[in-house]
Amino acid sequence: MGLRDRRGGDAAPAAAAPAAPLSRREQRQTDRQEFGRRGSATTYKMQEKLASFGDDFWIEDDGGARKFKVNGKMLRVRDTLIFEDLSGAELVKLQSKAISIRDKMKIERVNGVSAVIVKDLVNVLGDDFAIKLDDGRELHMKGNFFDHEYSFYDGNNKVGEVSKKWFRLRDTYGVQIEAGYDDILLLACTVAMDQSSHDTV
Repeated sequence: MGLRDRRGGDAAPAAAAPAAPLSRREQRQTDRQEFGRRGSATTYKMQEKLASFGDDFWIEDDGGARKFKVNGKMLRVRDTLIFEDLSGAELVKLQSKAISIRDKMKIERVNGVSAVIVKDLVNVLGDDFAIKLDDGRELHMKGNFFDHEYSFYDGNNKVGEVSKKWFRLRDTYGVQIEAGYDDILLLACTVAMDQSSHDTV
């Protein structure tokens, strides 16, 4: 009966096939369009519910090279995660029990500009958080925090993205940051959001 059904009508159109995942080359091209600067954004590999382990964790780049250490040994004693560089120097302190009665999360820099993460009161109905830096600047995070699919914005410029699209490992997601930006700040904010979204405190 060809493409017509028994009642003489046209057959329903076939459902569209799901989009194939991007190849590494296509993903790099997409990254260049989003971040510019010759597509040199750095992608870091993160583990879900990091603060629940109470142990050390290495943040690696997408090539497997260690970049930062998250020291969790003080988690049970002081409810604190400490971010360190490769030499062991402290960079950031993050309280495990990050959410206070005022719904603020403090990112304490050892040598640098500290920040506070707060719900954006201008957009109370959406998933939008403001990162208020001590020097007066303000960044924003927008997207789906529970599923690790959101972005960082400095004004109208996208400077970072959190997503699972770069890694196929279970309980693993990536953080991609524009070249030259403040990597450790965005990584610490990512861990803070992971804690609050998955109630690991």
